[in-house]
Amino acid sequence: MLFGYARISTPSQKFDLQIDALLKAGVKEKNIYNDVSSGAKANRKNLDLLLSKLREEDVVIV
Repeated sequence: MLFGYARISTPSQKFDLQIDALLKAGVKEKNIYNDVSSGAKANRKNLDLLLSKLREEDVVIV
């Protein structure tokens, strides 16, 4: 299965370009995960959730 992950650093930024690129790459909207988190923070709940769902044959586009 194909998954996507997007991250922005602050709530004032937008996911739009990242989400559009993931959709164009063939990722279904329901399989896109995202977080609002600075690069320095290690707490990315949705990334952790995505990683917990992956199987060996899955592909993640970032």
